[in-house]
Amino acid sequence: MDFSDVSLTALRVFRAVAEEGTFTAAAASLGYTQSAVSRQIAALERAAEARLLERRRDGVRLTGAGRVVLRRATLVVDEIDAAARELSGLPAEAATVRLGWLPVAGAVLLPRILTELRRTAPGIEVVTREGTTPALARALRAGALDLALLASAPPFRPLDAESPALVLKTLTERALCLAVPAAHPLARGDYVDMADLRGQRWIAGSAAADGVLMGVWPGLDERPQIAHVARDWLAKLQLVAAGCGITTAAASLAHAAPDGVRILPVRGGPQELRRLSLARLPGRPAEAVSRVAEVVRAVAVALDAEPL
Repeated sequence: MDFSDVSLTALRVFRAVAEEGTFTAAAASLGYTQSAVSRQIAALERAAEARLLERRRDGVRLTGAGRVVLRRATLVVDEIDAAARELSGLPAEAATVRLGWLPVAGAVLLPRILTELRRTAPGIEVVTREGTTPALARALRAGALDLALLASAPPFRPLDAESPALVLKTLTERALCLAVPAAHPLARGDYVDMADLRGQRWIAGSAAADGVLMGVWPGLDERPQIAHVARDWLAKLQLVAAGCGITTAAASLAHAAPDGVRILPVRGGPQELRRLSLARLPGRPAEAVSRVAEVVRAVAVALDAEPL
């Protein structure tokens, strides 16, 4: 095998494909055509004299050889990027930690984390990136992130069969709640009875990978009436405030709910738990990564202890 002619572009493309999970998504993220991405991957596989990606109907997965190349490619790309930052005037000693986060964490948790880090660890630069749990897990394995906030629901199975397995630290585990207009009959008490969810108008988001419609109460025993569809959590809450329907919400969103919205627990059925975890790759993390992880855990625990 001969890597002497492998370009930096090919390495970046390969990492993007591993991170995004499909050639199409990688091409979109890089601003390339899909055929250009395919050519770069083909050139890299010829140099490696091995298949680096397993092509599947739902995307691609790294082969054993692919994981080896990805690990080395990540080191090369990161070193080149570090050199570029240093040459552009960024102090060489500045520690950078890349943190991935879920949309629901961006409303309350992430701003508190960044505020605390500016106060207690001003020498660490934190670069953040929003994504879904599967996308953030791929980004971790691709070396594009150091830490990521991931969500899961019972039975809390492993994210997937990819290697390496991620190191997960549970931050919080709370029951899913309901966001209702303050003037809605469901908002009169301190909780909502599950039996009263039938016949309601719902504000939903896109379906999850398992087909579950986000925003609608899990296990609802009727075909839900979807009044509006919105991907952004704050947009959903604003629609609730306007009296356009009801939606599910993480308990933490009670601290970011606009006027006219109540975030209430649901009773009368099984509790729908949601777990928030902090994930990283195995191995001993860098000192700056450990420091950011400590702050993330402390802020998440403190937020979880606050009443709704």
